[in-house]
Amino acid sequence: MENRLEAILKKYNEIKTELMNPEVMQDFKKVNKLSKEQKDLEEIVKKYEEYKNTQNAINDAKSLMNDQELHDMAVIELEEQTNNLEKITKELEILLIPKDENDGKDVIMEIRGAAGGDEANIFAGDLFRMYTYYAEKNNWKIEVINEIEGTSGGFSQVECLIKGENVYSKLKYESGAHRVQRVPETESGGRVHTSTATVVVMPEVEDIDFEIKESDLKIDVYHSSGAGGQSVNTSNSAVRITHLPTNTVVTCQNERSQMKNKEQAMKILKSKISDNLEQQKNNELTEERKSKVGTGDRSEKIRTYNYPQNRVTDHRINFSIMELERVMDGGLEPIITALITEDQKRKLEAQ
Repeated sequence: MENRLEAILKKYNEIKTELMNPEVMQDFKKVNKLSKEQKDLEEIVKKYEEYKNTQNAINDAKSLMNDQELHDMAVIELEEQTNNLEKITKELEILLIPKDENDGKDVIMEIRGAAGGDEANIFAGDLFRMYTYYAEKNNWKIEVINEIEGTSGGFSQVECLIKGENVYSKLKYESGAHRVQRVPETESGGRVHTSTATVVVMPEVEDIDFEIKESDLKIDVYHSSGAGGQSVNTSNSAVRITHLPTNTVVTCQNERSQMKNKEQAMKILKSKISDNLEQQKNNELTEERKSKVGTGDRSEKIRTYNYPQNRVTDHRINFSIMELERVMDGGLEPIITALITEDQKRKLEAQ
């Protein structure tokens, strides 16, 4: 571990020196790239300094053990610093886990009502509300890109862009099938029904390593529509883009300008195609999938929201919380923290 830490410290100091080079300072792109690299390493470097200082404190305490007057104090100091070193070592092990390069990115989230008809769409709307509140708690910004409202409320489909600090690092665990167990508003007999909605979370990507040809795109424009199919825009501003080779369809109607909707739709199209390729790659890397929380399969049932028992259960890590109302009001942090902790544990075991 110390060899890896020394290599990171050396790299960090090299970047620091390079950023002070007048020639480099004139290259805006390079400065941005180096500054990001430096920031990525900074937390590890600071923790490593703490690690070395603690080791020095342990050595100092050991050297005072032979002094009769200071012996008792040295014993207390040695025990305290040894415990501190153990804690710092564990923190460094977690920091050294290879980071997901997408963790710092904004995300595109897609929520769809699945099995359960109107109740599934209502539940999809509840999930969207839950993520909206969670985003507000994290000072993230949500932009609705496209929405198709359900006939009895909620959404049969809603897509949004969530922007902020390290959004993907927390929301990446939300992809999969979410199940609700409750008495629907439409149920006259008071029976508990089970319905599902699916959530897909994709990191927003700007650059992709393949070309999207104009000839591979089918672009349709039409009136934006609101609740119940009502037209909310008299001009053809809504844009639907179909990438013919992959049959990937993206719709954007949140902007009044057709050009802006097209730009937004292209951005989402890139992310969707990139995400599909990533899914295919993950399906091939079976060993890597074993070390992840969940299989990565978008149809995997990941969570149940049980209203009669006031319980939310994440099936991937067998974690339950008896605070359903709080969770639905955006209190997702305990679940996401548990998922991150389990993910780190599995990655450490895999290393």
